[in-house]
Amino acid sequence: MKTTKTALRDEVHQLAEEAFHMKLISGYGDGQNSGEYQIVWEGKPRHLPLEQARSILTDLLARSH
Repeated sequence: MKTTKTALRDEVHQLAEEAFHMKLISGYGDGQNSGEYQIVWEGKPRHLPLEQARSILTDLLARSH
């Protein structure tokens, strides 16, 4: 079953909040397009597809534990 876009966006937002509070990223928010999410990582703002943002955030959080 595919994750709906809203559920995926909510998941990415939750991961981004956690990564931000752990100081793994320096900013986050909705991207310009509905299928994107912005993450400020390594000092660079990146507009990523939701799936890629989830993957990067999950990897960052896993490496920090």
